[in-house]
Amino acid sequence: MLFITTIAGIRARRAELATTGTRLAFVPTMGALHEGHLALVRRGQELADEVWASVFVNPTQFAPGEDFERYPRNLEGDRVLLEQAGVTLLFAPSTKELYPRPSTTVIDLPELTAGLCGVQRPGHFQGVALVVAKLLNIVEPHVAVFGAKDWQQAMVIRRMVEDLCLPVRVEVHPTQREDDGLARSSRNAYLARDERRAASVLHRALEGAVAAIRAGERRGPALEAEVAAEVSGEPMTRLQYVAAVDPDTLAPLAALKDRVLLVAAVHVGATRLIDNVLTEVC
Repeated sequence: MLFITTIAGIRARRAELATTGTRLAFVPTMGALHEGHLALVRRGQELADEVWASVFVNPTQFAPGEDFERYPRNLEGDRVLLEQAGVTLLFAPSTKELYPRPSTTVIDLPELTAGLCGVQRPGHFQGVALVVAKLLNIVEPHVAVFGAKDWQQAMVIRRMVEDLCLPVRVEVHPTQREDDGLARSSRNAYLARDERRAASVLHRALEGAVAAIRAGERRGPALEAEVAAEVSGEPMTRLQYVAAVDPDTLAPLAALKDRVLLVAAVHVGATRLIDNVLTEVC
Protein backbone atom coordinates (compact mmCIF):
# COMPACT_ATOMS: atom_id res chain seq x y z
CA MET A 1 0.00 0.00 0.00
CA LEU A 2 1.31 3.42 -0.94
CA PHE A 3 1.38 6.00 1.86
CA ILE A 4 1.25 9.61 0.66
CA THR A 5 0.99 12.80 2.70
CA THR A 6 1.08 15.53 0.04
CA ILE A 7 -1.37 16.80 -2.56
CA ALA A 8 1.41 16.82 -5.15
CA GLY A 9 2.12 13.16 -4.46
CA ILE A 10 -1.54 12.20 -4.87
CA ARG A 11 -1.89 14.15 -8.11
CA ALA A 12 1.24 12.56 -9.55
CA ARG A 13 -0.03 9.07 -8.76
CA ARG A 14 -3.51 9.93 -10.04
CA ALA A 15 -2.03 11.13 -13.35
CA GLU A 16 -0.22 7.81 -13.72
CA LEU A 17 -3.42 5.91 -13.01
CA ALA A 18 -5.40 7.92 -15.55
CA THR A 19 -3.35 6.45 -18.37
CA THR A 20 -4.35 2.88 -17.46
CA GLY A 21 -8.14 3.19 -17.50
CA THR A 22 -8.27 2.01 -13.88
CA ARG A 23 -11.54 2.71 -12.11
CA LEU A 24 -10.95 4.31 -8.70
CA ALA A 25 -13.04 4.22 -5.52
CA PHE A 26 -12.29 6.52 -2.59
CA VAL A 27 -13.14 6.15 1.10
CA PRO A 28 -12.50 9.37 3.06
CA THR A 29 -12.27 8.86 6.84
CA MET A 30 -11.21 10.63 10.02
CA GLY A 31 -9.30 7.53 11.15
CA ALA A 32 -9.70 5.45 14.32
CA LEU A 33 -10.92 2.82 11.90
CA HIS A 34 -13.34 0.03 12.72
CA GLU A 35 -15.41 -2.57 10.88
CA GLY A 36 -17.77 0.10 9.59
CA HIS A 37 -14.95 1.76 7.66
CA LEU A 38 -13.71 -1.58 6.34
CA ALA A 39 -17.19 -2.32 5.03
CA LEU A 40 -16.92 0.89 2.98
CA VAL A 41 -13.59 -0.35 1.61
CA ARG A 42 -15.15 -3.67 0.61
CA ARG A 43 -17.99 -1.87 -1.12
CA GLY A 44 -15.44 0.25 -2.99
CA GLN A 45 -13.71 -2.93 -4.12
CA GLU A 46 -16.99 -4.13 -5.60
CA LEU A 47 -17.39 -0.90 -7.55
CA ALA A 48 -13.85 -0.19 -8.78
CA ASP A 49 -10.45 -1.64 -9.65
CA GLU A 50 -8.56 0.19 -6.88
CA VAL A 51 -9.61 1.66 -3.54
CA TRP A 52 -7.84 4.64 -2.04
CA ALA A 53 -8.58 5.90 1.47
CA SER A 54 -7.78 9.03 3.41
CA VAL A 55 -7.27 9.66 7.12
CA PHE A 56 -7.69 13.28 8.14
CA VAL A 57 -9.29 14.71 11.28
CA ASN A 58 -10.80 17.84 9.77
CA PRO A 59 -10.66 20.84 12.13
CA THR A 60 -13.19 22.94 10.22
CA GLN A 61 -16.08 20.63 11.09
CA PHE A 62 -15.54 20.90 14.85
CA ALA A 63 -17.05 23.81 16.73
CA PRO A 64 -15.26 25.40 19.70
CA GLY A 65 -15.66 23.13 22.71
CA GLU A 66 -16.20 19.97 20.66
CA ASP A 67 -13.87 16.98 20.75
CA PHE A 68 -11.32 17.85 18.04
CA GLU A 69 -8.32 17.60 20.33
CA ARG A 70 -9.36 14.32 21.92
CA TYR A 71 -10.87 12.72 18.81
CA PRO A 72 -9.39 9.18 18.61
CA ARG A 73 -6.27 8.97 16.46
CA ASN A 74 -4.33 5.82 15.57
CA LEU A 75 -2.68 6.35 12.20
CA GLU A 76 -0.30 3.39 12.47
CA GLY A 77 -3.13 1.06 13.39
CA ASP A 78 -5.23 2.49 10.56
CA ARG A 79 -2.40 1.83 8.08
CA VAL A 80 -2.27 -1.80 9.10
CA LEU A 81 -6.04 -2.29 8.83
CA LEU A 82 -6.25 -0.62 5.42
CA GLU A 83 -3.33 -2.57 4.02
CA GLN A 84 -4.83 -5.83 5.26
CA ALA A 85 -8.13 -4.84 3.66
CA GLY A 86 -6.47 -4.40 0.26
CA VAL A 87 -6.45 -0.61 0.01
CA THR A 88 -3.97 0.48 -2.66
CA LEU A 89 -3.16 3.95 -1.36
CA LEU A 90 -3.58 5.88 1.89
CA PHE A 91 -3.61 9.68 1.81
CA ALA A 92 -2.84 11.13 5.25
CA PRO A 93 -2.25 14.87 4.87
CA SER A 94 -1.37 17.26 7.66
CA THR A 95 -3.72 20.12 8.50
CA LYS A 96 -1.24 22.55 6.93
CA GLU A 97 -1.25 20.52 3.71
CA LEU A 98 -5.02 20.83 3.26
CA TYR A 99 -5.34 24.27 4.86
CA PRO A 100 -2.11 26.17 4.13
CA ARG A 101 -3.92 29.31 5.25
CA PRO A 102 -7.38 29.91 6.75
CA SER A 103 -10.01 29.19 4.12
CA THR A 104 -12.40 31.93 3.05
CA THR A 105 -14.50 29.62 0.86
CA VAL A 106 -17.86 28.50 2.24
CA ILE A 107 -19.98 25.70 0.82
CA ASP A 108 -23.40 25.99 2.39
CA LEU A 109 -26.48 23.85 1.72
CA PRO A 110 -29.04 25.43 4.06
CA GLU A 111 -32.04 23.39 2.92
CA LEU A 112 -30.32 20.20 4.05
CA THR A 113 -28.55 21.54 7.13
CA ALA A 114 -31.15 23.76 8.81
CA GLY A 115 -32.40 20.88 10.96
CA LEU A 116 -31.18 17.76 12.78
CA CYS A 117 -27.43 17.93 13.49
CA GLY A 118 -27.24 21.29 11.74
CA VAL A 119 -29.08 22.87 14.66
CA GLN A 120 -26.86 21.27 17.28
CA ARG A 121 -23.57 21.80 15.44
CA PRO A 122 -23.65 25.15 13.60
CA GLY A 123 -21.02 25.33 10.87
CA HIS A 124 -20.35 21.60 11.01
CA PHE A 125 -21.67 20.76 7.57
CA GLN A 126 -19.92 23.73 5.98
CA GLY A 127 -16.68 22.22 7.27
CA VAL A 128 -17.64 18.77 6.02
CA ALA A 129 -18.59 20.05 2.57
CA LEU A 130 -15.39 22.04 2.23
CA VAL A 131 -13.02 19.23 3.16
CA VAL A 132 -14.87 16.66 1.04
CA ALA A 133 -14.81 19.03 -1.94
CA LYS A 134 -11.05 19.42 -1.44
CA LEU A 135 -10.47 15.68 -1.19
CA LEU A 136 -12.61 14.86 -4.23
CA ASN A 137 -10.79 17.49 -6.29
CA ILE A 138 -7.41 16.13 -5.19
CA VAL A 139 -8.14 12.41 -5.62
CA GLU A 140 -10.57 12.59 -8.58
CA PRO A 141 -12.24 9.24 -7.87
CA HIS A 142 -14.94 7.66 -10.00
CA VAL A 143 -16.93 6.75 -6.89
CA ALA A 144 -16.72 7.87 -3.25
CA VAL A 145 -18.20 5.67 -0.52
CA PHE A 146 -19.80 7.04 2.66
CA GLY A 147 -21.66 5.37 5.51
CA ALA A 148 -25.40 5.67 6.08
CA LYS A 149 -24.98 6.29 9.82
CA ASP A 150 -24.14 9.92 8.99
CA TRP A 151 -27.17 10.19 6.69
CA GLN A 152 -27.45 13.96 6.78
CA GLN A 153 -23.76 14.24 5.91
CA ALA A 154 -24.20 11.82 3.01
CA MET A 155 -27.14 13.81 1.62
CA VAL A 156 -25.16 17.06 1.93
CA ILE A 157 -22.25 15.53 0.03
CA ARG A 158 -24.49 14.01 -2.63
CA ARG A 159 -26.22 17.34 -3.25
CA MET A 160 -22.92 19.26 -3.24
CA VAL A 161 -21.52 16.89 -5.87
CA GLU A 162 -24.65 17.35 -7.97
CA ASP A 163 -24.71 21.14 -7.63
CA LEU A 164 -21.00 21.53 -8.44
CA CYS A 165 -21.12 19.01 -11.33
CA LEU A 166 -18.30 16.97 -9.80
CA PRO A 167 -17.64 13.84 -11.89
CA VAL A 168 -17.99 11.34 -9.05
CA ARG A 169 -20.70 8.94 -7.94
CA VAL A 170 -21.60 9.12 -4.24
CA GLU A 171 -22.33 5.66 -2.84
CA VAL A 172 -24.07 5.41 0.55
CA HIS A 173 -23.43 2.07 2.26
CA PRO A 174 -25.60 0.61 5.07
CA THR A 175 -24.66 1.20 8.69
CA GLN A 176 -22.56 -1.51 10.31
CA ARG A 177 -23.69 -2.50 13.80
CA GLU A 178 -22.53 -4.29 16.92
CA ASP A 179 -24.39 -7.41 18.06
CA ASP A 180 -26.76 -5.33 20.22
CA GLY A 181 -27.54 -2.94 17.35
CA LEU A 182 -25.27 -0.05 18.35
CA ALA A 183 -23.98 1.67 15.22
CA ARG A 184 -20.22 1.30 14.85
CA SER A 185 -18.53 4.64 15.44
CA SER A 186 -15.08 5.88 16.35
CA ARG A 187 -16.70 7.77 19.23
CA ASN A 188 -17.85 4.49 20.81
CA ALA A 189 -14.30 4.30 22.17
CA TYR A 190 -15.23 7.10 24.58
CA LEU A 191 -17.89 4.99 26.31
CA ALA A 192 -17.26 3.44 29.71
CA ARG A 193 -18.63 -0.08 30.19
CA ASP A 194 -21.94 1.00 31.72
CA GLU A 195 -22.31 3.77 29.13
CA ARG A 196 -21.70 1.27 26.36
CA ARG A 197 -24.53 -0.88 27.70
CA ALA A 198 -26.84 2.14 27.95
CA ALA A 199 -26.03 3.29 24.40
CA SER A 200 -27.85 0.32 22.86
CA VAL A 201 -31.17 1.98 23.76
CA LEU A 202 -30.84 4.32 20.77
CA HIS A 203 -31.13 1.65 18.09
CA ARG A 204 -33.70 -0.25 20.16
CA ALA A 205 -35.87 2.86 20.30
CA LEU A 206 -35.60 3.45 16.56
CA GLU A 207 -36.48 -0.17 15.83
CA GLY A 208 -39.47 0.18 18.14
CA ALA A 209 -40.71 3.04 15.97
CA VAL A 210 -40.24 0.89 12.86
CA ALA A 211 -42.40 -1.78 14.50
CA ALA A 212 -45.04 0.88 15.14
CA ILE A 213 -45.01 1.81 11.45
CA ARG A 214 -45.52 -1.83 10.52
CA ALA A 215 -48.42 -1.92 12.95
CA GLY A 216 -50.04 1.00 11.12
CA GLU A 217 -48.73 4.21 12.74
CA ARG A 218 -48.43 6.95 10.12
CA ARG A 219 -48.00 10.10 12.24
CA GLY A 220 -44.46 11.44 12.40
CA PRO A 221 -44.85 13.18 15.78
CA ALA A 222 -46.26 10.00 17.34
CA LEU A 223 -43.22 8.04 16.18
CA GLU A 224 -40.89 10.72 17.55
CA ALA A 225 -42.68 10.57 20.89
CA GLU A 226 -42.28 6.79 20.99
CA VAL A 227 -38.52 7.02 20.42
CA ALA A 228 -38.20 9.78 23.02
CA ALA A 229 -40.10 7.73 25.60
CA GLU A 230 -37.89 4.68 25.07
CA VAL A 231 -34.67 6.67 25.31
CA SER A 232 -35.85 8.52 28.41
CA GLY A 233 -36.28 5.18 30.13
CA GLU A 234 -32.50 4.77 30.15
CA PRO A 235 -31.19 7.13 32.87
CA MET A 236 -27.66 7.34 31.47
CA THR A 237 -28.84 8.86 28.18
CA ARG A 238 -30.09 12.31 27.25
CA LEU A 239 -31.99 12.72 24.00
CA GLN A 240 -30.82 15.66 21.90
CA TYR A 241 -33.33 15.25 19.08
CA VAL A 242 -35.45 12.71 17.26
CA ALA A 243 -37.18 13.31 13.93
CA ALA A 244 -39.18 11.53 11.28
CA VAL A 245 -38.05 13.05 7.98
CA ASP A 246 -38.07 12.58 4.24
CA PRO A 247 -34.84 10.69 3.49
CA ASP A 248 -33.98 12.81 0.45
CA THR A 249 -34.92 16.34 1.52
CA LEU A 250 -34.67 15.81 5.32
CA ALA A 251 -37.93 17.75 5.68
CA PRO A 252 -40.05 16.78 8.72
CA LEU A 253 -42.94 14.44 7.99
CA ALA A 254 -46.18 15.12 9.83
CA ALA A 255 -47.71 12.22 7.91
CA LEU A 256 -45.58 9.42 6.49
CA LYS A 257 -45.21 8.92 2.74
CA ASP A 258 -43.52 6.09 0.85
CA ARG A 259 -40.30 6.12 2.89
CA VAL A 260 -39.28 7.63 6.19
CA LEU A 261 -35.95 8.21 7.89
CA LEU A 262 -36.11 8.02 11.66
CA VAL A 263 -33.07 9.85 12.96
CA ALA A 264 -31.89 10.68 16.47
CA ALA A 265 -28.96 11.97 18.49
CA VAL A 266 -28.29 11.24 22.15
CA HIS A 267 -25.69 11.99 24.76
CA VAL A 268 -24.47 9.01 26.74
CA GLY A 269 -22.42 10.59 29.47
CA ALA A 270 -20.22 13.09 27.66
CA THR A 271 -20.38 11.23 24.33
CA ARG A 272 -22.71 12.28 21.54
CA LEU A 273 -24.00 9.46 19.34
CA ILE A 274 -26.21 9.56 16.24
CA ASP A 275 -28.17 6.85 14.48
CA ASN A 276 -31.01 6.38 12.02
CA VAL A 277 -33.15 3.77 10.33
CA LEU A 278 -34.63 4.05 6.85
CA THR A 279 -37.82 2.16 6.24
CA GLU A 280 -40.50 1.70 3.59
CA VAL A 281 -44.03 2.64 4.54
CA CYS A 282 -46.21 -0.18 3.27
